[in-house]
Amino acid sequence: MSGSRTRHQAGGVLPVQTTEDVRAEGAKVAVLPVGSFEQHGAFLPLVTDTVVACAIAAELAAVHPVLSLPPVTISCSHEHAAWPGTVSLSAATLYAVVRDIADSLRRAGTRGLVLVNGHGGNYVLRNIVQESAGGDFGMALFPGPADWDSARKRAGVRTPAHSDMHAGELETSILLHTHPELVRPGHETSDWISDERKHLLTLGMSAYTESGVIGRPSRASADKGKELLAGLVDSFAEYLALVGAGEEA
Repeated sequence: MSGSRTRHQAGGVLPVQTTEDVRAEGAKVAVLPVGSFEQHGAFLPLVTDTVVACAIAAELAAVHPVLSLPPVTISCSHEHAAWPGTVSLSAATLYAVVRDIADSLRRAGTRGLVLVNGHGGNYVLRNIVQESAGGDFGMALFPGPADWDSARKRAGVRTPAHSDMHAGELETSILLHTHPELVRPGHETSDWISDERKHLLTLGMSAYTESGVIGRPSRASADKGKELLAGLVDSFAEYLALVGAGEEA
């Protein structure tokens, strides 16, 4: 099964399933990558969070019978507005987009939707999933903190999660594994730690970092990126069951 599903992602970004693929595979749950378009220091692209979310979704689709959706590429990145290139949606707009997608899937007979979130600032996604609890259309937000913790341990990521906030060891490792051509020189010397970020939402990232980086990208490696994704795939079956497809997984 896993070998046939790798065709579902074109370059790890766009799904290439046909209607017949979805029918034949019995996909009852859709997977929606949600990324962002925001600064990631001088060595990672603005689309980093979208690339990460799509890489996770592609790995999930290679193992599980899911409907792969194209990503939401702009989201809530207001805290990064001090750097050129960052573009944001309001939380209300992101909420409406995801709700519309979920409603469309429900009308088409899909059983549930998993939001694969690549950007920590998309707090509103939690509310969308929260509001779905107990309804006839299952929703989940993936990966959760425990899933990331398990994957980080498996991969040997050394920087604590709180310190590895942005463009650090984790994100750089995933891009080094999936799209090394997108990682520019400089991550080896761009470490920046700022663990005290009490007023981040009020002041924005620029109050806590000069470069836009908070983390230790110097510790990143392609091998760690590979193991991070493998760890997340192992965690996903539980989510698939929760949104109503456990018997088909």
